[in-house]
Amino acid sequence: MPTFGVMMFATDYAIQPVDLARAVEERGLDSLFFPEHTHIPTSRKSPWPGGAELPMEYSHTHDLFVALTAAAAVTKRIKLGSGICLVIERDPILLAKEVASLDVISGGRVILGIGGGWNAEEMENHGTDFKRRWRLLRERVLAMKEIWSKDKAEFHGEFVNFDPVWSWPKPVQSGGPPILLGSEAKRCFERVVDYCDGWIPINRKGDQLKQGVQQLREEAKRAGRRFEDLQLGVFGVPPKPDSAKQFLDWGFSHLIFGLPPAKADKVLPMLDTYSEIASKLR
Repeated sequence: MPTFGVMMFATDYAIQPVDLARAVEERGLDSLFFPEHTHIPTSRKSPWPGGAELPMEYSHTHDLFVALTAAAAVTKRIKLGSGICLVIERDPILLAKEVASLDVISGGRVILGIGGGWNAEEMENHGTDFKRRWRLLRERVLAMKEIWSKDKAEFHGEFVNFDPVWSWPKPVQSGGPPILLGSEAKRCFERVVDYCDGWIPINRKGDQLKQGVQQLREEAKRAGRRFEDLQLGVFGVPPKPDSAKQFLDWGFSHLIFGLPPAKADKVLPMLDTYSEIASKLR
């Protein structure tokens, strides 16, 4: 059965995570996703993939895992996702504990959307070289999986290196929450089947996503992974039943509608609309 959720930049000036999470669950939707940016350098030179002018919300986000934990505390059913988590800006041992703790507190409701990031200046402030971010991302993901799945975990790579450690809690979800790659980069499908559990792109050009599903199918076959085991979600689904249904026909099973970082009087009517669309397509 398809699932339906929403994504919003959780900012200091919008409806707050607790109120939004309650509203999402009350309306029968299935998930809530928050993106993250730790900061935005004032001298940013990296072009924003969404257009020319970077929106204000990028520099006003709550901490991702604080916001998701607040949402977890007031809900019982909805999935709680990062859309996306900038793993290349986070210490993998600390991130493994944050994600595992959230999974335990929420009762196993975490979806970890990840990506390589686009803002070179932002990640450089965290000590990450833009050109090496994908190699770093892979190692940090693999290191976290070791921590989540083993009582004594160790990892020795080019960027991540630690001898055996103890780290609890372990996630409720065996081996850790599903890790979905939010990327449309040239090698994204190779990366999905290498170290992820699925794909969760942004709907910028729908027809390309249709082709992307087929490419992912072919890459999974080449790598010896079952395509049917991969989870496919998509951000930015159009708020029209016929348009949304296209994504289901293409193979996406988790449709995520967008919300502006606004107050309740604007956001709640949009949630009502999305709930109606979800009811028609289930």
